[in-house]
Amino acid sequence: MSFVEEAVLLDCAGEALPAIVTWPARVHVESGRQRSGALAAAAKPGVAIPAAADRRRAACGVLIVVGGPQYRVGSHRQFLLLARRLATEGYPAMRFDYRGMGDGGGPARPFDQVADDIGAALDAFQRHCPTVQRVVLWGLCDAASASLLYLEASGDERIAGLVVLNPWVRSEASLAQTQIKHYYGQRLLEREFWSKLFSGRLAIMPSLRALLRAAVSARRGHLTGAGSRSFQERMAAGWRHFPGSLLLVLSGQDYTAKEFLEFVRADPAWTGLTEAANVQRVDLVDADHTLSSKIWREQAEDTTLAWLDKLTAA
Repeated sequence: MSFVEEAVLLDCAGEALPAIVTWPARVHVESGRQRSGALAAAAKPGVAIPAAADRRRAACGVLIVVGGPQYRVGSHRQFLLLARRLATEGYPAMRFDYRGMGDGGGPARPFDQVADDIGAALDAFQRHCPTVQRVVLWGLCDAASASLLYLEASGDERIAGLVVLNPWVRSEASLAQTQIKHYYGQRLLEREFWSKLFSGRLAIMPSLRALLRAAVSARRGHLTGAGSRSFQERMAAGWRHFPGSLLLVLSGQDYTAKEFLEFVRADPAWTGLTEAANVQRVDLVDADHTLSSKIWREQAEDTTLAWLDKLTAA
């Protein structure tokens, strides 16, 4: 039996949020009670956590922040499998539902308004797994964005690291620029495109003109700096002032990842952030947005674990 799972209920502003804590089967709660073998589930029978690494890894928990619309299991059981893999290798993990998502109580809220939910989850994680002294936030898409926004708002010193996959920075300008460069740019190299265009079967110009207008208009609005700070600027501030380690994972076949790269290259608030000394970037060249194949999912898990081992060793 390599890991133990237990369902818990968190409280966030009076609403109940369900969560699953997954920890290594060898880890003992500080009170001296060992988790019952009846609760253990065999992820990989016969795989043992090296005894020398138990205490060091058990002190670093991973809180899996869920993107929306999504819940704690994840697309194709992605978050469930990740938590079990982490615990099998010695790292406690927790995944949970926001308010209004999955089985969470209360009305739903956008990803830039879930800081209280993340804070409540962190409190509960340490309460239910007392070996955890510091925490890594792991998020995909707008969960990665929400994690950065939480850091910007709270400056929570318990956070030792961030794992951000295909961060969400969607704006009218970035979407238009990404589509023009990566979709239409690729289409221009296809024989079928030119065949349809010259035969009159492809009505491309109206949509392309609309994209160009959107890109120019939104870019002008961005340069004027009107209004309050955007969520992208707040994300950048959270990233810039974070003193811990950050792992950036990008899927090569994902428009959200491409849009992120286009955005950070063009926006002054992001200058130098992805190349900072505390950032490790890994590109999964063939992967899609949610790592929908077993190979891609395991690549992300292996990358996360290798990075975690460096973090805990330091």
